[in-house]
Amino acid sequence: MRRRPADFVGAAPADGPAVAERGRGASGAAHGTWLTLGKDGRLSLYAPTDGGLLRWTEAVAGGPEWSGPYFVAVAGLTHLTVVQGADTYVHFLGRRKRAGADGSRTIDIVHAIQYQTGRAFTDWRSLGNPQQDREEGARLGPPVGAIAPDGTVHVFVRGAQGGLMLRRETPNGKWRPWEDLRGAGVDALPAAVVLAGGRIEVCVAAETGVLVWRQLEPGGEFTGPRGFSLSPVPGTVAALETTPDRPAFLWADAVSGGAAVWRAGGSPVALGGSATEGPYATLRTSLDGGDWVLLAHRGPEGSAVLGLGAPGKEVDGFWWYDLAELCQGVPALARDRRGRVVMALIGPDGVPKVARQEAGAGLTLTRWRRL
Repeated sequence: MRRRPADFVGAAPADGPAVAERGRGASGAAHGTWLTLGKDGRLSLYAPTDGGLLRWTEAVAGGPEWSGPYFVAVAGLTHLTVVQGADTYVHFLGRRKRAGADGSRTIDIVHAIQYQTGRAFTDWRSLGNPQQDREEGARLGPPVGAIAPDGTVHVFVRGAQGGLMLRRETPNGKWRPWEDLRGAGVDALPAAVVLAGGRIEVCVAAETGVLVWRQLEPGGEFTGPRGFSLSPVPGTVAALETTPDRPAFLWADAVSGGAAVWRAGGSPVALGGSATEGPYATLRTSLDGGDWVLLAHRGPEGSAVLGLGAPGKEVDGFWWYDLAELCQGVPALARDRRGRVVMALIGPDGVPKVARQEAGAGLTLTRWRRL
């Protein structure tokens, strides 16, 4: 289990400190949980930009004021994934492209951590590339992360041969070598979910349908892949836990174009809605005393779309709302310190916008606020 360095507070990353950059905009939305709630109750928002990433942070818990953007330089960053652990530490995974002295290009995966809301990151550490051949290494997919309850980081990437690769920590905080989880023809964006019991499961669209890997026990090895003849649109798979220790996987169905939810041992359930250009953001929350699942995605016209329904009762229907607000990439969903739903998106101009749940019955969002 990784332990936070005692002398970390205020330390600056190797690529330089975060600096305020008012005129710099985001180049799109990050992958993963890019709107996070810190231990101090403040929300933070992260987005990629040319040469690194940007961070905005609530000035006080619950808002509405935000500070930022603050720029963190990461030279050569081509993809950013954000994932948060149960300890609230925020992990950043990047795919980095660097030029060698001979003009060649090398690809590696990098990792950094932010332990406290609004504070500096750790140094960016290279996790290398599972492909030894440089040409094969250039075909490495972007990283996707999952943080076990004990803080152990798991990094999944598509390898050059189309299978799934894994690198993870040991209990003492050191990194194990890259592992080949096999598989073939997998999509570039696996969906990993950490279950309440501590196990991790991974689902990915593939040329043959869907492939699933699962741990039989927390911290154990991954079994699989097990294949299923289903029809997800590549790049749209997401995951969440809706019943104890049993994940639900969501995607856009290649036949109907709308959303579908599937659990191993059952058949996909159509959720309706429109086509999506990426994965779904997911959130479980309480509304009017009931348990609900919220989904958000970028619709075919480029605007943010919000859906909601009851977990485990998807056959009863989902309700979808086009919010008529243009966005880049997938929106983000979170709850603030007061338990209110917060939705964030990156506008076409690279400026983030957020809207919060208003008081009262049901789910009504405030007007969008530009950060």
